[in-house]
Amino acid sequence: MSVDVMIRHGLERITLDVRFTLGPGLTALLGPSGAGKTRTLDVIAGLLHPSEGRVVIDGDVLTDTSQRLDVPPHRRRIGYVFQDSRLFPHLTVRQNLGFSRWFTRDPKAGIAFDDVVRLLDLEPVLTRHPARLSGGERRRVALGRALLSHPRLLLLDEPLGSVEAAKRQEILPYLDRLIADLRLPMIYVTHDWDEVRGRAAHVVLIEDGRTRNGAI
Repeated sequence: MSVDVMIRHGLERITLDVRFTLGPGLTALLGPSGAGKTRTLDVIAGLLHPSEGRVVIDGDVLTDTSQRLDVPPHRRRIGYVFQDSRLFPHLTVRQNLGFSRWFTRDPKAGIAFDDVVRLLDLEPVLTRHPARLSGGERRRVALGRALLSHPRLLLLDEPLGSVEAAKRQEILPYLDRLIADLRLPMIYVTHDWDEVRGRAAHVVLIEDGRTRNGAI
C-alpha cells in the first residue's frame, strides 16, 4: 500500500512530503513533538482539511485541493485510534463496538465481531460502560471499534501515551496478536521507541514536516 501526503495548512505552513510503502503489519511514525505526526494522521483520515494538499492511497485520491476533492472520513475506510480513546460514555462496550458497523459498506465484510472480542479479550467487559473500564481496557475497546469499521488502513496515534509504563506491558501483547493474526497495514505514532522495537516492519522518521524512511 502506498500513502502520499502533501499539506500546507492555514497560516502555520508545514509541508509534509510523506511517501512510504505499507504492507501487512506495522509502520512506526517517529519524531519529536510538533514534527507533524498527528497532523499527518489527521489529513490521511480526512479530519484535517489542508489549505493546499493532496492525499492518495493506492491510487484512490481522497484529498486534492486543486480539484476541490475531499472524501468524507466515513467513506475513506480508515480506522483511527486516538490518544484519548473517544468512547461514547452512554454506550456499553458492546454498543461502542457495534457503532462502527453503521459506517461500513458491507457489515458482513472484514473481521467478525466475535473475532475482535476474542483477539482483544473483551468478553468480560461487554456489558460495562467506559467509566467502569481501566485505561488499558478503554484502549482495547477503541482498537476493537476501529477494527470493526472494516478499515483498509489502521491509524494509531500514541495509543499508550497516557497509560502507565507497567500497564503498557499488559496491552502490548494484544498489539502483537493483531500484527500476527491480521493482514492489515497500520501506522503507529509514538515517542517511545521501545513500543515498536521488534514490532515495526518499517520506520518513518519525521522532523520539521520532513520524512525519511528506515528499515529494521
